[in-house]
Amino acid sequence: MTEVTTPRSTDRKSYLKVMQRFPFCKGCGHQRVTNAIDAALVRLEIEPHNVNITSDIGCVGLVDTLFENVHSLHTTHGRSTAFATGVEIADSILADSKLKTIVVIGDGGAMIGLLHLVNAAQLNADITVILYNNFLFGMTGGQNSCFSPLGFVTATTPGGNIVPPVDIIEILKGANAGFLARKTATDADLAETIAAAISYPGFALVEVLELCTEYALRGNAIRGNKLAELGAGEAADLGIIVQRHDRKELGVIYKEKLEGRKEENKGGGIEPRYENALEKKTGFVIAGTAGERVQSAAYILVQAAVLSGANATQKNDNPITQGTGFSTSEVVLSRDKILYTGIDVPDVVIVVSEDGVKDLAAKGVFGATNDETLIVADETLELPGCRGRVIRLPLRRRYLPSGAAFAGILTAVKITGILPALAFQDVAVTQKRSEELLSILEHVMGEI
Repeated sequence: MTEVTTPRSTDRKSYLKVMQRFPFCKGCGHQRVTNAIDAALVRLEIEPHNVNITSDIGCVGLVDTLFENVHSLHTTHGRSTAFATGVEIADSILADSKLKTIVVIGDGGAMIGLLHLVNAAQLNADITVILYNNFLFGMTGGQNSCFSPLGFVTATTPGGNIVPPVDIIEILKGANAGFLARKTATDADLAETIAAAISYPGFALVEVLELCTEYALRGNAIRGNKLAELGAGEAADLGIIVQRHDRKELGVIYKEKLEGRKEENKGGGIEPRYENALEKKTGFVIAGTAGERVQSAAYILVQAAVLSGANATQKNDNPITQGTGFSTSEVVLSRDKILYTGIDVPDVVIVVSEDGVKDLAAKGVFGATNDETLIVADETLELPGCRGRVIRLPLRRRYLPSGAAFAGILTAVKITGILPALAFQDVAVTQKRSEELLSILEHVMGEI
């Protein structure tokens, strides 16, 4: 067994809530596995605020609520690994990389979210997945799962399962997983194995074979001491099966690559040349029709803002069809770092087509406006109930559909005065449509 490191002493005897009563059925393996996770954390002595337990749907979704003073994230069915991977990447790259993220997932969730497990293993994100494998869907009535052994009787296989079970260990070997183990819930050293998995610097998964006493014992002559015989692998395939030392954790590789590129990128990007007049974080919502350069116009706004010393974010939305229907951009500008890219109350709304009106109405954007919102709209459009200052202009007629969104943005910028026209001019000259854009810029802004 690998020696387990001790990050920091906490003098804790348990991370579970005091006098915690488990919500699982009598004899359920979930209780044993959860106690083993707790024992592993006690063994490692990690500070509670450096622990994140991300849970999936099903009976296993109750696990995160049992722990005290740790971070927890309850997610959708099968997606727990994806959520946890995002949390870990953010912590390893943007923070101090001290967070230990543990995923608790059942065999049902593991198959629904199989690609997330594969991707996390490929990335070698520093998360630990504890797979509670009781061979069936316990929450919804004991149906067959992809982990059900051959001959296994469930609510949907009353005559016995005829489909060979998935071997998650073999699948994740192919995804270059760094640490893989298979144990049973009754193993005396389960906590030790889980502790080794948590300590491993990279992706780790421990598949724990256990029993659902409510459904698995119906029609199946099995007991806890025979769990190893039910797994997809051979009965001998217990313990730590894979433990690689030839891969670095994703956050480490990313930082190394980033450090190596710092000198290369020195002097690159957009260097501010102008001043902005932003007094607060400002959100633009720009909507029109796909194919009419709505999103490219929004990107020019972003570039002009950065050229003026502001921070900027852009989020785009359009139908799967890409070339038909609506096209919408949300742009946030601020002098400070932008930690939240959503727009709860839009400061500026620019809408240049009926498709744009329908999309914003469906998203509740018009209803979120207030008396200070500036709304620039094409003169032909009927707007649903909204508040704010409404400016109607012949945007499509005067600047053509391809220039309407850009003209609307320039109009809003001219009214608010938050960015200089020169910044837009500098960006416009770099575009393929520079002549068209410069013509619109001159017409809207006047002499620069």
